[in-house]
Amino acid sequence: MTGYSGERNTTARIGMGRGYGKTILIGDMFVYLGIPAIVAAIPQCTVAVVREGREQGWTLSDNRPEVPGYKEAKRGQQIRSISDILSWLGLSDRPGIRLEIELGGDLVAGSGIGASAASCVSIVRALNEKFSLGLSDDEVNYAAWRGEFAYHNKPSGIDNTASCFGGVLVFRQDSSTESNHIERLRLAAPVEAVLVNSGVTVDTAGKRAHIAAFERKDPTKFASYLELITAQAAEMKGALVRGDLRRVGELMNENHRLLIEMDLSHPEIVRMARAAAEDGAWGAKVTGGGRGGYMLALTPGPELQDRVADRFENEGYITLRTVIGAV
Repeated sequence: MTGYSGERNTTARIGMGRGYGKTILIGDMFVYLGIPAIVAAIPQCTVAVVREGREQGWTLSDNRPEVPGYKEAKRGQQIRSISDILSWLGLSDRPGIRLEIELGGDLVAGSGIGASAASCVSIVRALNEKFSLGLSDDEVNYAAWRGEFAYHNKPSGIDNTASCFGGVLVFRQDSSTESNHIERLRLAAPVEAVLVNSGVTVDTAGKRAHIAAFERKDPTKFASYLELITAQAAEMKGALVRGDLRRVGELMNENHRLLIEMDLSHPEIVRMARAAAEDGAWGAKVTGGGRGGYMLALTPGPELQDRVADRFENEGYITLRTVIGAV
């Protein structure tokens, strides 16, 4: 387990679990409208440890690395999320329950890489182990989704699904039934990428209000954009499977131009994407919730990855060298 050492407690008096981070290559902001998205888990993860506590109820020690100010900004949502998970699992009603929850790992807590989902998945898995609940992966995923409500009001489930199951997935939500359809993609080989944090924390509720306002202003144009993004996602799926990373990068750039037109990127991320392209990135775009968060750059090969990452690290940005298709 990343970030921790020591033996597992086989009597389940201590529970441990992890949840992966994620990056979304396309479809980022529209999954709740039924648009397909391609999401990839990344190796960086959050690790939760649950122990017997000394006080009634539960306490939290959050030792995750963070984008400055992120954890404090999300503190109230985090408390509600953990309380909701404990309630959903039927643990909050147990008499005399005392828990210490500790979060760590190497996934940076910040908008755009599934930090809240990774936290929820890791906590559910740790509780599952400690209390021998016997949850399947599907049940872990569902409980983590319930924990995501505190952060995102009514989340699509894409973040927690990638965090729980790993891999590269095509994720589509049927808006009429609210059921999720998942297709796992098999990449010919893992591909290097760079994630760079803009330092701008995303307001999910504000983002959806912005999208709704855009649709009201010009419904025909909005529908045409969604059709184009759907077509881009289908083409990217084929390019990923056949290993055509050049085309994947081109589609990332084309999609980012659409998101800029819809005011769903951010001036800082636009600048960062241009800088990544100057250093040779095959594609670069905003990822995650949009209007802030992370910039994703496709950088096949360690040399290109290091060149792009070094640039942003030298400028003082929080930067992740990561891999798509390795988890």
